Amino acid sequence: GDSCCNPQSMGYIKKIVEKRIPGIYVLSLKIGSNLIQDMENSFFMNANDQVREVCSQLAGDPHLKGGYNAMGFSQGGQFLRAVAQRCPSPPMLNLISVGGQHQGSVYGFPRCPGESSHLCDWIRRTLDLGAYTQAVQEHLVQAEYWHDPLREEDYRKNSIFLSDINQERGINETYKKNLMALKKFVMVKFLNDTMVDPPISEWFGFYRPGQAKETIPLQETSLYTEDRLGLQQMDRAGKLVFLGVKGDHLHFTEQWFDTTLLPFLQ
Repeated sequence: GDSCCNPQSMGYIKKIVEKRIPGIYVLSLKIGSNLIQDMENSFFMNANDQVREVCSQLAGDPHLKGGYNAMGFSQGGQFLRAVAQRCPSPPMLNLISVGGQHQGSVYGFPRCPGESSHLCDWIRRTLDLGAYTQAVQEHLVQAEYWHDPLREEDYRKNSIFLSDINQERGINETYKKNLMALKKFVMVKFLNDTMVDPPISEWFGFYRPGQAKETIPLQETSLYTEDRLGLQQMDRAGKLVFLGVKGDHLHFTEQWFDTTLLPFLQ
């Protein structure tokens, strides 16, 4: 529901980074030929196609050929993780995921801005009715990381995006190798998040298998214990950084951003 250059959000973040780190090059990714398309694509463009488009943009940008740091907000955090896993050239050096739903989300996703709230309501109803049908999976972004803990088999078999990048239908060693090449993988969790269910998904945790009440941290998930993505090895090497910030989804102060996240870009 956002766009690359919204002066209240991504455009604002771009300006802060450019101001605080003089001479830095910042690319705010736009998917589509204009801001309206960019916003619409965040709902309706297959996430796999979005990742391919971003990989093409990054590979074609001469400023980035020596490597780059990536920062993604909400679903952008998990989409950039897919970029890290699938597109090692140019190399992603550090990944900062701000409220990214890495184990998926069940009953909610970030509120749409302003007058798009009716669209959010329609999307939620659609997801409730048929998140794992092919038509919804192919054409509704939020369905592609819809992770229902009570329908794990449906999720694994039919999720066309998240179950793939989380290695839940087989092991792609290239995904693992590429992710492990990161210097740091920084995950920000909003401690009072009401948008992502469960909020611990932002730190790669999820519900304990077979129910939807008790959650477990990353370190107790099979993704970690079987080390399907290399996260266990990265954790032991000090490459995983878990940050918590008080507030609801994507609510943080400029001071917190400056002191906590900017050092990873310098």
